[in-house]
Parts: sequence; structure tokens; C-alpha cells
Amino acid sequence: MVDTTTAPTAADVWLLARENPFPLLRSTQELVDALGVAYGDRFVSWRTDELVFGVQGGKLFLRTLGGLDVPAPKVVCVRQVPGSMRHDREVTLLRHLERMEAVLLNPLEGHIASRNKVWQLQELALAGLPVPDTLSYATAPLDGVLRIRGLDAPYVVKAVNGYQGKRVFLASDMPLLRDLAGSLDQKAPLLLQEYVTASHGRDLRVVVVDGKPVGAEVRTSPSGTLVSNLARGGRPTLCLGRHPRAEALAVAAARTAGLVIAGVDLLFDSEDSDDEDAFVVCEVNSVPGWRPGMTEVVPAVLRTVDRALRTWSAHSSLPGADGP
Repeated sequence: MVDTTTAPTAADVWLLARENPFPLLRSTQELVDALGVAYGDRFVSWRTDELVFGVQGGKLFLRTLGGLDVPAPKVVCVRQVPGSMRHDREVTLLRHLERMEAVLLNPLEGHIASRNKVWQLQELALAGLPVPDTLSYATAPLDGVLRIRGLDAPYVVKAVNGYQGKRVFLASDMPLLRDLAGSLDQKAPLLLQEYVTASHGRDLRVVVVDGKPVGAEVRTSPSGTLVSNLARGGRPTLCLGRHPRAEALAVAAARTAGLVIAGVDLLFDSEDSDDEDAFVVCEVNSVPGWRPGMTEVVPAVLRTVDRALRTWSAHSSLPGADGP
């Protein structure tokens, strides 16, 4: 946590994470430490609840809660989990930083699109990438949706804005799902997704940084349940380089989602786990975690930050360009 009354506030590189008292992810702390070593006093880590922002005298400003003016950074590594973002809160802060000409890694639009699983699927499908068949809705009542002619379970049921494998379950038959409908949280729409049987209890996570796969793991549910996310007890097996075509698919998915740093979850679409062509994209995450054994991730992020700094400096030196 930054001392907002005495700490130096001018820094070229920020890491912005979720508000206190939520602990930093292990991978986020690893990145904080590496950025601190790489950039020294040119780096600072902030939480979203440590800053205020607005307009004064016709100009945008940032300040600490202690009242100190904070110059806009050049590059911001955003580690605010999209699932907890709100448009009137975190999204507005990120937008403010972009309008002050900071380069966000990842860009705001990528974070917003990643927060909604249907938005992701729209873009991935339009780009010609393989995705599971999926049904969702806008304001239709869930009871009515579940009585659409032709629906035939099993389906994987998810909240459109869930994360870490939360609010995901397998509906084995439609009568059961209709009976459950009144008990389901309907603050956000749900989606009904094709059940890819070959991937039950396992998936492939690929970490992509700046267009390159830098980490990969097969995640397996220890109890035979559907969800294999590590946050739900999944067991990882590192496998970078084992599935090159799947890694190329992950790179394409990250690019389609507008993400420089991404965790792409792929489903096995064949009982033969060595079938390199048999994968579909499940979802794309804009704030991926990574295992300690994924030693290529942090160096790749540091190279990306350095490239963004050079790009920012080149742009600001152009005739007529305004710095933040």
C-alpha cells in the first residue's frame, strides 16, 4: 500500500490492483517485485481505492487521498480483475488514465470485452476461431429461455461475467435445469454452452504476452468435477511447447480480444489429448495468473512494458504531440 501523504508520486510505470484489503495474487506480487527491481523509483504500485481523479480548470487530474497531485504515468500494468470491475468505479479510473495518455496493459476495451463471456465469443466467432455453441439473452426471463423449442441438455451453465470457475455448473437434463431456474442468481444473464465431453474436468491454459505463448499448463479437476480452475482445486501440469497448434490458437484469440497480456483457456475437443488440432476456445482472461514454474512470463511482461515506454516516448516527441 502506498503512503499517500509522504510517498513519491511521480512514476513512469504503475501497477494498478484491486482495492484494499484484497490480497495481491501471488503472480501479481511477483510482477510488483520484478517491476520494482527493473525501474526503481520510476515504478509504483497502487490500489484503486488510493486515488481520486477529476477535472479542475479544464484539465484532468489525479490525486492521492492525502491530497498530493499525482502526475499521470506512461505505462500502467492493470491487475484489476475484470470480474469485479464496475463501469462507474474501476472502469472510470482506467478510462481517466487512458485520457491522460497513459498506455494500459491491457487496454481498457480489452478488459471490458473480457469481462463479458458473450462479448468474447462474438469476437472470436467473427474472427473464425473455434468456440463452443452458446446461447444467451438480454432481458428475456430465464424461465422463458429454458422453454425454447429445441433446447436439449446437457449444457454448461455460466454467468456471463463470472471468473475463477465460479457460478459454473453442468446441467445434465432440461427438467432439472428448469426446476433450478428460480434459485439461480439472475442479476446478470446466464449462458448455455455446448458441453464438450472430451474436456470434462480438464482444460489447457496458455499465457500469451505480446503475441507469444510464454506459459502453458493442463489443469485437471482432482475430483472428476466439471471445473478445473486452480481457484477451485484444479491441479496443473506445465506443458509449454507440447501443443504448438493450440498455443497458436491462443495467440490468435488474445489478438482478437485486443489483449497484450492474456490467459487463454482452451477445451480439449478429442478424447486423444495429443490431438493438436482438437481444441476450442473456452474464454480469454485479461488478468491471468501464472505458476511459479512459468519462468518466461515475467521477463516477457517486462519487455512489453519497456517497449510501451519506448513507444510512448517516441509519440510524445513528435511535433504537435502533447505529453500527459
